[in-house]
Amino acid sequence: MRAHRALLPALILLAACSPEGPSNAQAIPDLAQPNRRAPSDPVSMKASFAPVVKKAAPAVVNVASKRVVRQRVDPFWDFFMGGGGGAPREQVQGSLGSGAIVRADGVIITNHHNIAGIVEGRGEITVQLADRREFIATVLLDDPRADLAVLKIDTKGESLPVMPIDDQEELEVGDLVLALGNPFGVGQTVTNGIISAMARTDVGAADFGSYIQTDASINPGNSGGPLVDMDGDLIGINTFIISRSGSSSGVGFAIPAAVVKQVVNAALGGGHSVVRPWLGVKGQPVTAEIARSLGMRAPQGVLVAQVYPGSSADKAGLQESDVILSIDGKAVNDEGGGVRPATRRP
Repeated sequence: MRAHRALLPALILLAACSPEGPSNAQAIPDLAQPNRRAPSDPVSMKASFAPVVKKAAPAVVNVASKRVVRQRVDPFWDFFMGGGGGAPREQVQGSLGSGAIVRADGVIITNHHNIAGIVEGRGEITVQLADRREFIATVLLDDPRADLAVLKIDTKGESLPVMPIDDQEELEVGDLVLALGNPFGVGQTVTNGIISAMARTDVGAADFGSYIQTDASINPGNSGGPLVDMDGDLIGINTFIISRSGSSSGVGFAIPAAVVKQVVNAALGGGHSVVRPWLGVKGQPVTAEIARSLGMRAPQGVLVAQVYPGSSADKAGLQESDVILSIDGKAVNDEGGGVRPATRRP
């Protein structure tokens, strides 16, 4: 009895300090329903990428290509295998990748290497939409130099979800990005990361300039899929990785939206190839040693080693030993940094 009497004041105090029943009951549903919005600052990282994915995912497609190739069999082995004496045999080769719908009437951007050989040889390209419908695609433009291809499917007048190409946003290292595609053929997959570096050159097989580097996982089958920003817009096309194992190790590369838009516009304009401006110089990055010899405070820009006669650089007055520091106000540190001179150091 004494113990019960001693507890009564404590129980009365707890009851007085506790919130009223109705308000406490209303707080529980709020905790159970988090705000579903894209993260815009470090605090909101606890939120979800789901709104971005819901906007972008319907415009992501799978791209599968099959072509028939003729292979000549070694007559020696063909004799023992009961073949036709070394006669050429037909074999089906396939490739699996991803892509993005960039126009509602069925225009799709993907990588050239996803459909390589289809233009010259026999075969077909199948595009599977996010809703699993499949279409046979035709090639509007194939650009091996940039490792991009523009496809077209017949939608019978239906408007498809579109992913906008954002070539105007000022991207920065550290920006959040998502990579969408079909890695290993398992189905549509989303990975997240950041922009690890900008304007990476001399790292890929394609000969077009610079890449966006990202640590968002990119694996076989992701090629041709979009790299998107937090607005759900396409800022790049995932194209290759650097890896010793063959799987993603956090060093992936995407073709920037500016190049993607250039290729798409060329295809929509009826072109079968992309016309690129040519500056007409051979240069090399300014090293610390070169900077010291030129009296520069820091190594920056591109040293002009050769100017081709009659080129745009020649007409603009560029000379050997000039240093190009910037193009259109943007710093240049290698030959892939631009196409026409804007600022130079004599």
